Amino acid sequence: MPEVRQITNTASPAGVTPAQRTAKDGEAFRAALQQAQGGVRFSAHAQARLQSRHIELDAEALRRVENAVDKAAEKGSRESLLLMDDVALIVSVRNRTVITAIDKESLKENVFTNIDSAVVL
Repeated sequence: MPEVRQITNTASPAGVTPAQRTAKDGEAFRAALQQAQGGVRFSAHAQARLQSRHIELDAEALRRVENAVDKAAEKGSRESLLLMDDVALIVSVRNRTVITAIDKESLKENVFTNIDSAVVL
């Protein structure tokens, strides 16, 4: 006959009830969700392209990208080309993720496929 073991929860610090722990976890989740909803992420590929092409986006540029993604989402876009100054970004609007970045030199004679919208900033 297999041995039956009783499992007890010993992870709670002394003096913290499960309800308090759940409330604290919920607050952390809500804070992370709010931050994620407002921001735009960069895929590993996009990060590599930004670095290799020496493209730097300051806080103002990131704010402009976020606003452009918001506008594209309002119009129902799924994959969008964002043209900003001397940079082009391909963005998954649904995931709020920059997929790739293209600098001015690489823009020449480039064809963009699988996009359903373009936003000029």
